[in-house]
Amino acid sequence: MRLLLAVLFLFALPPAVHAGPSRAERTMMQTVTREHDRHIALLERMVNQNSGTLNLAGVRAVGDMVRAELEPLGFEVRWVDMGETGRAGHLVATHSGRGRNVLLIGHLDTVFEADNPFQRFERAGARATGPGIGDDKGGVVVIIAALRAMQAAGTLGDANVTVVLTGDEERIGAPTSLARRDLIEAGKAAAFALEFENLAVENERDFGTIARRSSANWTLTTTGRTGHSSGVFNDTLGYGAIYELARILDGFRRELPEPNLTYNVGVVAGGTPAAIDAEGFSVTASGKTNIVASTAIARGDLRTLTAEQDARIRAGMQTIVDAHLPRTGAELVFGEGGYPPMAPSEGNRALLAQLNAVNRDLGLPEMAEYDPARRGAADSGFVAADVDTLGGLGVAGGNAHADGEWVDLDSLVRQSQRAAVLISRLSLGE
Repeated sequence: MRLLLAVLFLFALPPAVHAGPSRAERTMMQTVTREHDRHIALLERMVNQNSGTLNLAGVRAVGDMVRAELEPLGFEVRWVDMGETGRAGHLVATHSGRGRNVLLIGHLDTVFEADNPFQRFERAGARATGPGIGDDKGGVVVIIAALRAMQAAGTLGDANVTVVLTGDEERIGAPTSLARRDLIEAGKAAAFALEFENLAVENERDFGTIARRSSANWTLTTTGRTGHSSGVFNDTLGYGAIYELARILDGFRRELPEPNLTYNVGVVAGGTPAAIDAEGFSVTASGKTNIVASTAIARGDLRTLTAEQDARIRAGMQTIVDAHLPRTGAELVFGEGGYPPMAPSEGNRALLAQLNAVNRDLGLPEMAEYDPARRGAADSGFVAADVDTLGGLGVAGGNAHADGEWVDLDSLVRQSQRAAVLISRLSLGE
C-alpha cells in the first residue's frame, strides 16, 4: 500500500506546476538570506549552552531557547518530562492547519557533557566550531529558520507541522518504549517525516538520506573450566573461555559479512576472573599464563539496514555462539532498545524526488541517494516504519562527536531554503 501511495504521490504534482519558485517561495528564500546573521547568533547561543545528554538542566535550557522561537510562530509547545528514564525530556511543538501533517525531527542534546573541555562556539569566516554545532544544534536552527521563512511568506498559517526534538538522542534513556513514545506517536499521525541531522556532503556535493542503519549493542560472555594450563585441550578442562570467545568472534568475521552490515567488537577481556561494569563500558580481568581462563567477555554493536536483515543476522550470530568448543559455554545478550533501521523504501525515494523538484526550482543541484552504510543511526528510525521519511536535512559540517566539530555556516542558507519550500509543498500540496 505504501508503494502504491508513493507512486501516486510522485505523479500527483506534474513538473510544470513548479517551473521555478512561486512568489511565496521567493519570499522564503529572501527571508532566509536576510535573517542569516540572526540564525548564526541563535546557533552560537545554543552551542554555548552545554546540553550533554546527562546535563538535564542544560538540555531543558536549550529547549527553552527553541520554545522562545516557536511560540511566536503560533506553535503550541509542551515539554515532555522524561524523569522516569533518567533523562531531561523532549520538546513537542504543534502547528495545526488544514494541510497534511509534516513531522520535523531533531534533538537538543549532544555527546559533550559539562566536564568536556570543548565547550564554546568559535567562528572563522563561514566556518564555525563548537560542541554539537552540527549534531544537532545546526539542524534545529535550520528548522527554526525554515518555519520563520514560511511565516514571512504566508505558507505557515495553513500548514500542519509537528516538531519533536528529543533530549536524549545521543544516549537514549530506558526503557526505550517510554523514551520514544511521543516520537513514535507523532510518526503514526504524520503524512511525512523530515529528519534534520547533518547533511551528507562529499566532494562538495550534497546527498539525500533515504535510509539509515540500526544500532544495537550486544554482550558475549563465555565460560570454561579452569585449572592448570598443562591440561588445556584435554577431555577434563577443554579449551577455556578465551578460546571459546575467540572462536565465536572469528566465526562472526568469517561467516556473517554482507552488504550494509557491520558488527564491531568494542571491548574484550578474559581471565580468571573477568567482569564488565553495569554500564557496559569497562571490563576487568586478571589471570596467569599457567591458568586456563574461566571467563571472557566481549561487547560490541550491530548495525543493519532492514528489520529482516537484523533478525536474520541475530539468528546467525546465535548459531555460531551455540557451536561450543568442548567444556565451554557462551551466552549472547542483545541490549534493550537501540535504534531501529530507517529502511530504504519507494516512499522515501518519492520524498527525495520532491526535494529534488525543490532543488531544480531553487536553482540548486540535485541530490543523489547517500550510501546508508556511511550514515549512523538516528531518531528517524523510530518513525520510518510508519511514515515516509527523509533524513539528513541539517547543516553541512564534519568531525561530529569529536573536539573540533564544525559546520559550514553558508549551508544554513540553502538547507533552510530547501526545508521551507519542501515543508510548504508537502503540507499544502502546492
